[in-house]
Amino acid sequence: MNKIKFGLKNVHYAPVTFASDGTPTFDTPVHIPGAVNLTMAKKNENLVFYADNGVYVELGDNSAVDGDLEIAMIPEGFRTGPLGETLDAKGLLVEKAEQTIGHFAFMFEFEGDVNAVRHVYYNCTASQDETAGETKGETIQVQTEKLKLHARPLPKTKEVHVKTGDTTDATTYASWYTAVQMPTPVSNESSGSSGSSGSGSSGSGNSGTGN
Repeated sequence: MNKIKFGLKNVHYAPVTFASDGTPTFDTPVHIPGAVNLTMAKKNENLVFYADNGVYVELGDNSAVDGDLEIAMIPEGFRTGPLGETLDAKGLLVEKAEQTIGHFAFMFEFEGDVNAVRHVYYNCTASQDETAGETKGETIQVQTEKLKLHARPLPKTKEVHVKTGDTTDATTYASWYTAVQMPTPVSNESSGSSGSSGSGSSGSGNSGTGN
C-alpha cells in the first residue's frame, strides 16, 4: 500500500445535475490542466448523544469538506460552467453580482511510492479565491489562480468522497476519468470478500491503492 503522497495530477471535473428525487446525472469528466497544489479538509465534528449516564451513541459527521485548488489558469469552460460566468456577443467573460453556479464531481490523484490513488468528490461547488498579478521584473514570477472548493453529500445517497483502494478492480481504476464511478453495494453472497468501489466489473487487480 502507499506510504506517502506526492505529485498532484489528473485533475478533472464533471458537471452534475439532479433529478427531483436527488438522483445525479454526471457529464463526461473534463481535464483541468496545470494543477499545482490541493488541500481538502473535513469540517466534521462527531455527534455525541448522552444517555444512561454516559455516551449512548457517537456518530461521525463527514458531511462537509472544503478545499483550496491552485492551478496555472482557470479554464474558460470552468468559468462558464461551475463558476457561472457568461460569454457576451464579443467573447467577453462577464461576472455578475448574482449568477447561477453549477455543481460538479471533482476528481484527481496523488502519486505514491507504489500506485496513484484516485479520488472523487461527488457534489462540489467552487468560487474563485483571488485575482492577482505583478509587473514583469528582472526575473519572471509565475502567477497562479486559486479556487475555493466546497464538497457536500449527494442529496439522495449521501456519498461525499470515494477513492481507490488496495482491492479496486482494474476496470474501475482505468475508467476513473472517462465516467464518474459510483459505489457498488456488496452483495450478501460476496460479503466475505472485498467489493468493487466503482461501476466496473470486479476482479483481483491491484491497480489503485489508498491511505
